Amino acid sequence: MTKEKWRFIDSGSCSPSFNMALDEALLDWHSEGKIPPVIRFYGWNPATLSIGYFQKAEKEIDFEAVARYGLGFVRRPTGGRGVLHDQELTYSVIVTEEHPEMPHSVTEAYRVISEGILEGFRNLGLDAYFAVPRTEEEKEGLKNPRSSVCFDAPSWYELVVEGRKVAGSAQTRQKGVILQHGSILLDLDEDKLFDLFKYPSERVKERMRRSFSSKAVAANTLRAQPVTVTEARTAFKKGFEAGLDIELEPYELSEPEEAYVRDLAKRKYESDDWNYRR
Repeated sequence: MTKEKWRFIDSGSCSPSFNMALDEALLDWHSEGKIPPVIRFYGWNPATLSIGYFQKAEKEIDFEAVARYGLGFVRRPTGGRGVLHDQELTYSVIVTEEHPEMPHSVTEAYRVISEGILEGFRNLGLDAYFAVPRTEEEKEGLKNPRSSVCFDAPSWYELVVEGRKVAGSAQTRQKGVILQHGSILLDLDEDKLFDLFKYPSERVKERMRRSFSSKAVAANTLRAQPVTVTEARTAFKKGFEAGLDIELEPYELSEPEEAYVRDLAKRKYESDDWNYRR
């Protein structure tokens, strides 16, 4: 039986504004029927702090620290908490809500899409599995996250290895299309990450950092041989093909498509009105 063909775009390392603009453009083009479903891999240049659509930038982020580390900054069109995009492989999935394999429930669609990430980790020799919040405290944490840091917040069907979260994802639905994107951590500088947020006191900051260490882990902490970005791309490309039972066809943007994305990046994702408005 012939497998469904999706597009595969490997953008390499792009600016924060271009990364978010391309995800939005792909969502729009898919909603208009111009392109089939897409899986995209990308990196960040410079390393970037992204925040969720609903986060309050001035209240939660230490922008002096962001500048001190030479980081980019951008607000995502998806929800969720703050993410430091540095030593990672970032992915996005764009697919219509009406796709026959996509459940209508947000959490169930998240699980289906994340099957690809699960298979990717297994391709790297890591025993990843889905975990769900079980206690009332964990379920309450879904509604009212105490931390501004993405990997510190519980979520449904999060991917874990040895009980610790190894990937963080966020989803939005617009124009009948699902956009899910997320971070696959290869390495993580916890000190840098926690310097980027505001806390009531140093004691609270240190307590949250210790809590985070028990909940999140990078892939290279779990393997004797470090994972290269090239190895990760191969493992997760095969993982998405197996997990979603699809065939990925490489695609590069045309010049008009790239020009459209660059214009959107400048107009929206480089604007203070978008990034700092809340």
